[in-house]
Amino acid sequence: MSGLLVQQWISVDGFLAGVNGEADVFAAVSDFTASETHNAALLGDIDEVLLGRRTYESFAAYWPTADDEPMARQVNALPKVVCSTTLMAATWGGHAPARVVPDPVDHVRSRRDAGSRIILWGSVSVMRALLAAGEVDELELLVAPVALGAGTPLLAPGAAPLPLSLTESQIWPGGVVRLRYSVG
Repeated sequence: MSGLLVQQWISVDGFLAGVNGEADVFAAVSDFTASETHNAALLGDIDEVLLGRRTYESFAAYWPTADDEPMARQVNALPKVVCSTTLMAATWGGHAPARVVPDPVDHVRSRRDAGSRIILWGSVSVMRALLAAGEVDELELLVAPVALGAGTPLLAPGAAPLPLSLTESQIWPGGVVRLRYSVG
């Protein structure tokens, strides 16, 4: 299936990060084995990884040298696109650099026409722009066993409701729940 899958780690009360961008959602997960196994299988059907600038900077500092990580070979080999109006280039260690595009909506629309399967990781502002434009086909939430009380919500304050239909769910070790929805 072509289209865009957005995958986000989230707290049980709907926050992607703490008030100041803290990674408390990840800190609450004691075992990432199930998510790594899931994503390794998932990446076999992905044509491209889409990232915002901040997520790109974090990933590019980690993945190119994460040789001991089960998904590293796949992540490093997949074509990557960074949505940014400030970057001129997006290196990826000793691997092929990422392509930089200024407009995520235009990019996803052009790739949709080509029949591509894209995954967006993190990148809240890019995700929100694509949701607002109706370009997200599936939303996969990896729910960590923590309530943050405040922070960065999935949807921007005042955003329109997002109709979802649950298509898959799993309970993973350590209290993580995987929920896959079709959007619209």
